[in-house]
Amino acid sequence: MKKFILLVFGLVSITNLYGQTQAPAPIRVIVFGAHPDDCDLGAGGLATMYSAMGHKVKFVSLTNGDKGHQTMSEGKLYYRRLKEAKEAAKRFGIEYEVLHNNDGELFPTLENRLEVIRQIRKWNADIVIAPRTNDYHPDHRNTGVIVQDAAYLVIVPNIASDVPAIRKNPVFLYFRDRFQKPNPFRSDIAIDITAVLPKKVNGLDAHVSQFYEWLPWTNQDLENVPKDTLERKKWLFAAMEKRSAVTPEIKVALDKWYGKEKADLVRQAEVFEICEYGKQPTTEEIRKLFPMLP
Repeated sequence: MKKFILLVFGLVSITNLYGQTQAPAPIRVIVFGAHPDDCDLGAGGLATMYSAMGHKVKFVSLTNGDKGHQTMSEGKLYYRRLKEAKEAAKRFGIEYEVLHNNDGELFPTLENRLEVIRQIRKWNADIVIAPRTNDYHPDHRNTGVIVQDAAYLVIVPNIASDVPAIRKNPVFLYFRDRFQKPNPFRSDIAIDITAVLPKKVNGLDAHVSQFYEWLPWTNQDLENVPKDTLERKKWLFAAMEKRSAVTPEIKVALDKWYGKEKADLVRQAEVFEICEYGKQPTTEEIRKLFPMLP
């Protein structure tokens, strides 16, 4: 009888001793970006969907973003961006952590690799998302290298042994990007975010220093940002509509996952490439990990 009880309570989504069906364990997703707002841009829509379904998402920024502004000092910007990240977390319904590496100074050191390994283990992640290693910004590239270097080592008990190794290797995914060399992004998984784009933009809107000040300044477009808070949010929404618009390549992926009839209705999508260093999921496993797919 004791063995039977242990067996029953060691499983997920089974009938308990009283005939009641236990709920499936929540899917656990951890997203790494170089700066506060990177995760939001790449997976804000997906995070919103997971959160609404009762699953667990954590965003981790490997730097504190203290250089990303045209007028603010590093110290003031650090605290401002930390506050913005916390506000974004509330709006997305997720957890958000900002690490203490300085902006523009991130390197794929052993210390940073061990920190990422610990983060993945503590979160007991099913899915890990990060940028690819070919990108215009060194912090983005190095974030990709650090997460890639952790992809196998998260299951090795004698590495970062202060945190127990996870028994399963997560699925590692890349954010979508536009870079072609040495190899272009591949659209493996496409998620329809048309309905949740307003919620994604609401989360991005929390990063005022970035989307309404710094990034427009770097693009020489600052004078076109509306001063009114509601108007500038509409301005941001239009920019995100364009950024997440369905391309012919994305349409192929949408057809695969949604069927052509449903895919024809998709206007905005977030797209991910499967990293070959982590678990290589089957089609069935992908559908379980992405329950928003039909």
